[in-house]
Amino acid sequence: MAERASTEILTGHWPDAVARLEDVTHAYGKTLAADKLTVTIEARRLTGIIGPDGVGKSTLLGLIAGARRIQHGRIDVLDGNMRDADHRRRICPRIAYMPQGLGKNLYPDLSVRENIEFFGRLFGQGAKARREHIANLLRRTGLAPFADRPARKLSGGMRQKLGLCCALIHDPDLLILDEPTTGVDPLSRRQFWRLIADMRARRPSMSVLVATAYMEEAEQFDTLVAMNAGRVLATGTPSEIKSTARANTLEDAFIALLPADRRRTYSPVIVPPRKADGAEPVIVAHDLTRRFGDFVAVDAVNFSIERGEIFGFVGSNGCGKTTTMKMLTGLLPATSGVATLFGLPVGGGRMRDRRRVGYMSQSFSLYTELTVRQNLDLHARLFHLSAEKFRTRIPQLIARFGLSDYLSQRASDLPLGIRQRLSLCVAVVHEPEMLILDEPTSGVDPIARDEFWRLLIELSRKEGVTIFVSTHFMNEAARCDRIALMDSGRVLAIDTPTALIRSRRAATLEDAFVGYLEDAGGGKTPEVDADPPEQAIATTAGRSDLQTGMRRLWAYAVREALELVRDPVRLGFAFFGTALLMVIFGVGITTDVDNLSFAVLDQDRTLESRTYLAELRGSRYFIEKPEVVDYRDAESRLAAGKAQVIVEIPPHFGRDLRKGVPTEIGAWIDGAMPFRAATIRGYMQGVHQQYLRDLAVAAGQDGAAVPATIETRFRYNQDFDSIYAMVPSTIALLLILIPAILMATAVVREKELGSITNLYVTPVTRLEFLVGKQLPYIAIGMANFALLLAMAVFLFDVPLRGSLPALTLGALAYVSATTGYGMFISSFANTQIAALFGTAILTFMPATLFSGMLTPVSALAGAARIIGDAFPMTYFLRISVGTFTKGLGFRELGPSLLWLSLFIPALVALSLLLLRKQER
Repeated sequence: MAERASTEILTGHWPDAVARLEDVTHAYGKTLAADKLTVTIEARRLTGIIGPDGVGKSTLLGLIAGARRIQHGRIDVLDGNMRDADHRRRICPRIAYMPQGLGKNLYPDLSVRENIEFFGRLFGQGAKARREHIANLLRRTGLAPFADRPARKLSGGMRQKLGLCCALIHDPDLLILDEPTTGVDPLSRRQFWRLIADMRARRPSMSVLVATAYMEEAEQFDTLVAMNAGRVLATGTPSEIKSTARANTLEDAFIALLPADRRRTYSPVIVPPRKADGAEPVIVAHDLTRRFGDFVAVDAVNFSIERGEIFGFVGSNGCGKTTTMKMLTGLLPATSGVATLFGLPVGGGRMRDRRRVGYMSQSFSLYTELTVRQNLDLHARLFHLSAEKFRTRIPQLIARFGLSDYLSQRASDLPLGIRQRLSLCVAVVHEPEMLILDEPTSGVDPIARDEFWRLLIELSRKEGVTIFVSTHFMNEAARCDRIALMDSGRVLAIDTPTALIRSRRAATLEDAFVGYLEDAGGGKTPEVDADPPEQAIATTAGRSDLQTGMRRLWAYAVREALELVRDPVRLGFAFFGTALLMVIFGVGITTDVDNLSFAVLDQDRTLESRTYLAELRGSRYFIEKPEVVDYRDAESRLAAGKAQVIVEIPPHFGRDLRKGVPTEIGAWIDGAMPFRAATIRGYMQGVHQQYLRDLAVAAGQDGAAVPATIETRFRYNQDFDSIYAMVPSTIALLLILIPAILMATAVVREKELGSITNLYVTPVTRLEFLVGKQLPYIAIGMANFALLLAMAVFLFDVPLRGSLPALTLGALAYVSATTGYGMFISSFANTQIAALFGTAILTFMPATLFSGMLTPVSALAGAARIIGDAFPMTYFLRISVGTFTKGLGFRELGPSLLWLSLFIPALVALSLLLLRKQER
């Protein structure tokens, strides 16, 4: 079938196609995700891309959706070249893309309705049309009763339905779904595909392109494209592919189509019967219950698992399987009920119990930056394997699990099937008596799944290891000795797969499971109107590009504000963190040098020495400590910090002074802090000069004998209190630190969650995206400014002498620039941790060293001067200190306001250059 598509392309005779790919190659480093791919996707059909994770399905869909940049080859979608940015922009409203992962395009803190409304705004829908369309989608998907529930509280199946609603809000011509049912229970999968079939029946012109790893659901697709290692194995209808491979099932056909080296050692999985030994059960759960607040995750669960048994857990998403497993491993305490492991109560942190259990979570318990060998060595040491055991056990496991060719590779670089084997290897490194495996084969290809199950069967039958495994694959559940069917925290039935099928009089285990769920009330299919209203979408016709763009910008602003309001940690940090730092900086940091301790070593003890010391004792800057006994005492006082100054009056000081003989007074100053030491020296010189003046007056001399005197007076801040400089400076520092960090983490959060895909595949521009996200943080910054201003005036008693409108306008320009600074950093950072530390370092260091907070920018030179002039705080510091301390207004602060405002477009432009509209 691949040859047929290739021939059509080369001869130029295209079928009615929604997408055409010719010689497409796409690589991630040395890994080829698409290797000279040539394929046609027919229009108005449900086309499936089948194959395991890592074969290039997601890359192919991302390229067709325009989310990824084309590296090599040609891709035409909806009659246009996807390399053409103008074409991508024109057809973007006609394409809907639902990325891989449960609710990856959703916002967890937004409700069901708010998520759909956000996408409606992105596509330019008016309020009335949006409400009608949302009501129709919620009714058709059965989500209407949950419209106000946050997305993070939905089950996996409900999240996928919500993701579908968000994708369909604008009635696309091409719907692209990337593994929409991976990790979703069988009942939710059935409901999902019924929904797709219903929507296709109502809109026959819509083309649907789906990637899936579930072969049984691919049987219902119109056309299939089977892929492996970035290449097309075959295309055609499911019947054609099975006929070509001479196989009865699509899974067998896929295995037959794989390269010979992949299937050479393959053989069907055979589960030998288990020999019951009548021993005490390994696990017993009696009325096991777990609550999270008012939510009951596990509700009075009862079961027991025998030694060497393979016990399966099958249930709908969010039914409590993972919670139950965590309680049985001691990772979560039970709210009520009893669970015993090897005859002993679970919990208590007993190390001997943990050594008897191996646990493999859904996300694989690996250190991805370590190599295969390093992961094995680390886990062996964590479980205290002896040196002798270590030497024999690790080579045995490497050979048994087929890892010898991958020992030097990092875990993050392994194919999914190999990573799965390594995870199991790590879980059994300490020879546990029991294995708990939470959906270990999700997304893995059929051959890798079968290899994994052969290892499990060998552990169970040959070594007597008890295996407790959860899965959504019914063919895997059929291999278990017994399975428990679970829904809404309750166990519906426990028996052998054959007995469960027989009890429901069902054809398959999946039918039996769905029957149990429907009896429990979890399988009701949503009612659909017999004659639903016509398409209720509002077009953007008649609106200017500016109006449409403002709608999209506002959509991001509203969404960001909602998420911020519902995140008490970020909101608390934004306000209470700012207020706390203001108090700390305003009170704890000062440049005032007073209350200095001094001690005297008076070796004269005359009237003259006492008169001299009286000048020192009368200064408000010094506090006297007990007298010094000798030089050793003086040295120890300075070393211990018990005195900052030691004043030494030499012997015969008074006599020499009376005779007019030159004499000296020693002042030993602690120079560990140079700034403070220099200030102390100035104070001491001042005291000394004052003593000499008093001495001259006492001798009958007057000021006329002095050629000139210099009187120093301060024009501003006459009391020379640092609080009047520190508080305005702290306002400037906090208004660059907090808003920049909040903005930086907000953008990077989209990258981490995966919702950045919405930027790639919706009509929103980069400018609308960035400015829309920036607006709430500008508002937060201005609220912070008002809080800091109030604290400065009413808490620290620093009066505002200048123009409040000038200061407020400066703050608005400054906050816009500082959030732009965080936006700029986030455009190249990929994790929130990197964005947080990067923003903190790149704001705090220039703010304290180069913006004029400690040293005037005019006094800097070279690179330091360049940094100071290129940093926004430099200009707002002049505005803040100028209005508070000098009483300045618009006239004097105009240049600083102008320079500050220029940072806004400059930082936005830099962010636009670095933020991509397509993923590489």
